[in-house]
Amino acid sequence: MYYAVIIAGGSGTRLWPLSRRGRSKQSLRLVGERSMFQYAVDRLAPLFRPEQIYVVTRADQSALLSSQVPELPLANFINEPVGRGTAPAIGLAAIHLRQKDSQATMAVLTADHYISKTQQFRQVLEAAQTIAGEGHLVTLGIKPVSASTGFGYIKQGQSLGLIRDFPVFRVERFTEKPTLEVAQHMLSSGDFSWNSGMFVWQVDRILVEFQNQMPGLYAQLMEVEAGFGNLDAKGVLARVWNRMDEQTIDYGVMEHARDVVVIPVDIGWTDVGSWASLAELMPPDQDGNIFVGPYKEIDTHNTLVFGGKRLVATIGVQDIVIVDSEDALLVCAKNREQEVRDIVERLKTNGDSQWL
Repeated sequence: MYYAVIIAGGSGTRLWPLSRRGRSKQSLRLVGERSMFQYAVDRLAPLFRPEQIYVVTRADQSALLSSQVPELPLANFINEPVGRGTAPAIGLAAIHLRQKDSQATMAVLTADHYISKTQQFRQVLEAAQTIAGEGHLVTLGIKPVSASTGFGYIKQGQSLGLIRDFPVFRVERFTEKPTLEVAQHMLSSGDFSWNSGMFVWQVDRILVEFQNQMPGLYAQLMEVEAGFGNLDAKGVLARVWNRMDEQTIDYGVMEHARDVVVIPVDIGWTDVGSWASLAELMPPDQDGNIFVGPYKEIDTHNTLVFGGKRLVATIGVQDIVIVDSEDALLVCAKNREQEVRDIVERLKTNGDSQWL
């Protein structure tokens, strides 16, 4: 059977002060009337029924996410004691699915992407299932629209033809976030896709790659799996996770895996990882401003204001980001909004946990 696995454990530090430890970005209503997590579940229907949708998240986020989508079975929430990166999260989901269905195919998806072309998205997931059934590891590439230095890139190699009208290519290599000059070359060549972080594969196939590429992590996953059904299963998971190294699936597995293919697609995809990326989803006014919440402005240009209940007033400012939460206010230059995560790190270092 085909299963969707939504990775929903990210901390979203670049969306502080709205995104917090107990109120992660995927649980927030940033665009429209639904949370990012609710949208992630909504766009899977009718391809996946609720019982086919699994969620990997941190234990401290599970109850909130479950309350937002009560149609998902509680047993389908796979809780990590703490976040250890995408490789352990995906491995944990894989062993859970293998216990349920030894022939399972899994689509690895995320809760912090905005996808506007949902029908196209489901169609490419169907195509990817077909390709994964032949033993390939499938990654979804996003057709680049700019020379972004914020994404990883995938080099398309040999064409494998069309599957359900989608072009399929062997992956020649993965490239992490490049310099602007390299990104411009990649864009102009037409042979590269952005790395979306979404994958489709057979469960047994990806576990073989874990065994080959990350034998230490694989051994830890087998230890966790051996504890399934035991009275101390949670204790086993906690002890193993406590000594586990953090690693991404890209570095840990995909860069050296065999038989990887990419489907480059246009699905209206945005990685909502920062205030600037969120602003891309909202129409600006005639002065380039985006206002969410009550506001008054005079002579304000190219500014994002994400407010709450309080009125936000701006006079004679431009190129800034203002985010107002109940107990914290962010004001920063637009061209430095990537440094929001540094504020979070300072709060951690100084022990100012009430604002994390």
